[in-house]
Amino acid sequence: MKLLQRLLGVLCAFCLMIILLITSVEAVAYWFPGYYEREYEKYNVTAAVHMEMDDLLDVTDEMMAYLRGKRDDLHVMTVVDGQPREFFNEREIAHMEDVRGLFLGAITLRRVCAAAAAACVVLMALLKADVKRLLPRTLCAGIGLFFLAAAAVGLLIASDFSRYFIVFHHIFFDNDLWILNPATDLLINIVPEPFFADTAFYIGATFGLSALVLFAVCLFFSLRGRRS
Repeated sequence: MKLLQRLLGVLCAFCLMIILLITSVEAVAYWFPGYYEREYEKYNVTAAVHMEMDDLLDVTDEMMAYLRGKRDDLHVMTVVDGQPREFFNEREIAHMEDVRGLFLGAITLRRVCAAAAAACVVLMALLKADVKRLLPRTLCAGIGLFFLAAAAVGLLIASDFSRYFIVFHHIFFDNDLWILNPATDLLINIVPEPFFADTAFYIGATFGLSALVLFAVCLFFSLRGRRS
């Protein structure tokens, strides 16, 4: 019985860590002030796509709204090289539909994990566990295990980002629409591979700091529970 109670606590920790990871992705993608402008300046994107920065940022806002489900399509009019046109072509729109599925799926997964974490705590209580003492200890164990696994994956990806960038696409997409042509597809010019490498770094840093804060909180309550 005690083993099951501990396993429920560890499972709760895993759910919380998945929530933190998805929220870290969301934070970098949507909440970092000026993030896209700094990245566009860093990689001289406006020159690559022949656009003014304000127009490029407007297109980015519409793209992110689409990924969040706030708009229904990606038919976005803008000015490129002084001429009005739709920014995204049909291939890019088809690929971004797949990307939108990942974003919305992650939001759904976060909700499922929140419900699962709450269910784990309820089940621990129903199994008459000393939740006040056991939960912080098992959360510390689960957070530690998940963090070590995530750190190992992060280091592996950092060792050859280009390789694992391709592996990621093969895992999550069942077509080749993500293979874009810089000569015809503007999307690859506004989010080149180095942009994704920077984004992955910031996501990892945000997740790591959040996980350490959560671990510290759980450790505090665990130590306080032992003293009482």
